[in-house]
Amino acid sequence: MSNLPKQFIDRLKLIIPDTHWYTVWNSFHIDKPLVLRINTLRTDKPSVEKELRKLSVDFEEVSWKNDALVIPLADRPVVLNSDIYQKGLLYSQNLSSQLAPVILDPQPGEEVLDMCAAPGGKTSQIACMMQDKGRIAAIEKVKTRFFKMKANFKTLQHHSIQTYFADAVSVWRKTPERFDRVLLDAPCSSESRFHTNKPDSYSHWKLRKIKEASRKQKKLIYSAVNCLKPGGTLVYSTCSFAPEENEAVINHILDTFPQQLTVETVNTPIKNVQAGLAQWNGKNFNPSVTNSLRILPNEFMDGFYICQIVKTAATIP
Repeated sequence: MSNLPKQFIDRLKLIIPDTHWYTVWNSFHIDKPLVLRINTLRTDKPSVEKELRKLSVDFEEVSWKNDALVIPLADRPVVLNSDIYQKGLLYSQNLSSQLAPVILDPQPGEEVLDMCAAPGGKTSQIACMMQDKGRIAAIEKVKTRFFKMKANFKTLQHHSIQTYFADAVSVWRKTPERFDRVLLDAPCSSESRFHTNKPDSYSHWKLRKIKEASRKQKKLIYSAVNCLKPGGTLVYSTCSFAPEENEAVINHILDTFPQQLTVETVNTPIKNVQAGLAQWNGKNFNPSVTNSLRILPNEFMDGFYICQIVKTAATIP
């Protein structure tokens, strides 16, 4: 019998297809392996694999992500305490998290905004994808997280990232329609990180918390859209299953800017995905919301929600 909140389980059963239920349910009860992303600005895959072999660490390559490696859980302490990790040649980052920058598809020379950037894994990945050419603005409003992020970037040695201790809700007033691409990995209820053996991971869960998160997310995505250049791309993501934090937020921004935004179909090489919901709690969403997707958790990947939006026209008069 699970200790997870009954109301959470009941809601989840309404979201997850029956065909995927066992795998999703099992994901709350297992410890996943360590997933590493190679800091390609400072090393390469053959060099990393050579060092891992020296440490007698097993690893598995990821067919769709050339710079990612999966490490058995038993080898986690060895890797995290190794020189190659401590010196910033590797970064611990779940595969679901790594998908968001892949879908954002930043290009060298562009100007990119990461709105809720700490601890900086996705920001670092964006810098690697851009070959450290261009400019990345990384925002974080929580002081402890901000300084942790800065420390991470110092270790990783990226030069295209500029950090800002600020609230991303209001950043659009200072940088209206400036950025080629915006990543909003929004603060959320973190439902996908629940683990039955870790009560602290879910003890905070209440519907009220979801509603509070949704209100904050709607303010953040409004800012994100206004920071984006016409023609630019926004990727919105969370690690929550809750439709109030996902499809409802996308539906809200489409209602706010009905002529200026389009939801693109998210193309991904993985199979453990589910299209965005068409409705929730009796409310129908904009039909294009189904172009977004949920990554369904499994033995390797965390649950995740991703939506790709293209801004087709200016939103600021």
